[in-house]
Amino acid sequence: MKNTLNLRPVYHRVDERIRAHVLLCWLSLLLIRVAERRTNTTWRTVRNEFPRLHQVTLTGPTGALRRLTEPTDLQTQVLKDGGIPTPPKMDGLEPAVTR
Repeated sequence: MKNTLNLRPVYHRVDERIRAHVLLCWLSLLLIRVAERRTNTTWRTVRNEFPRLHQVTLTGPTGALRRLTEPTDLQTQVLKDGGIPTPPKMDGLEPAVTR
């Protein structure tokens, strides 16, 4: 499990923290397995693909707008297979404040 989650050794002294840590590791592994089963790909592929999806804020004299980079075909397929709607290309239009 530590190989899959890429964990380092963690030393806890309190029983509650040990239980919480084990529970969080188990939940992480469960989410990884669900993602792998739904997308029919490895966790490494999913994990390495999504840092390439960026959201930028464009600001100008008339206001600000959040813009999402164009998702790759693999990103779109992973989102679809996972039952996650594709995020909108543009979001959060905020007009400039006039004084």
